[in-house]
Amino acid sequence: MATNLDSSMHISDLILQASPVVQLVMLILLFASIYSWYVIAKLHMSYKKTGQADEHFQKMFWSGAELNTLYNNAQLNSKRHGLEDIFYQGLAEFFKLKKRKADTTQTIDGTERILRVGLSREQGHLEQSLGVLASIGSVAPYIGLFGTVWGIMNAFIGLAAVDQVTLATVAPGIAEALIATAIGLFAAIPAVLAFNHFTAKGEAIYTDRALFTEEMVALLQRQSVGTTQEDA
Repeated sequence: MATNLDSSMHISDLILQASPVVQLVMLILLFASIYSWYVIAKLHMSYKKTGQADEHFQKMFWSGAELNTLYNNAQLNSKRHGLEDIFYQGLAEFFKLKKRKADTTQTIDGTERILRVGLSREQGHLEQSLGVLASIGSVAPYIGLFGTVWGIMNAFIGLAAVDQVTLATVAPGIAEALIATAIGLFAAIPAVLAFNHFTAKGEAIYTDRALFTEEMVALLQRQSVGTTQEDA
């Protein structure tokens, strides 16, 4: 009797014997779990590449290279992104306003606006997949719970036709239903942890970029003031 009960409680058997609705729930959750790991791997590579690219550009910027040289290099790089693209867009606006002979205040304010726009745009590109992880992390447990409720409901409906209820008749149906919740948590927990992790990393990258843009604006302002004084 114990051997039969053990074999009937095997997880693979319970999944195969589950009702079509519960099996569909499990399939959806399995797909969500696989897709969340794909998104996690994609975000990991993206954040790593972004961090390395930003660090490389900052080293060049603070190595004493001329702004015109960095601007020309960025202009020639059709695949520029991250901090390099923010720098390029900001300096392009600075040169444009200087060419129009705008005063220093207008030039610096216009450059700051473009830098802020560039910061927001690049941050949006960096974090565009975080919403998927947030959705999976918040919805997956409820989908699993739905499968569990449905499975338990079917189990009790089936017990209505049984004269004598024993552990052997109750346990498989309940265990089958609980598997859906387990799979839901299996899909949700990594997604939530990854969401928190990449959100924190994204905030750190944004803070670092924002600090760079402030330093860049201060540098351009000093150059503008110095040029104005020389012209005077």
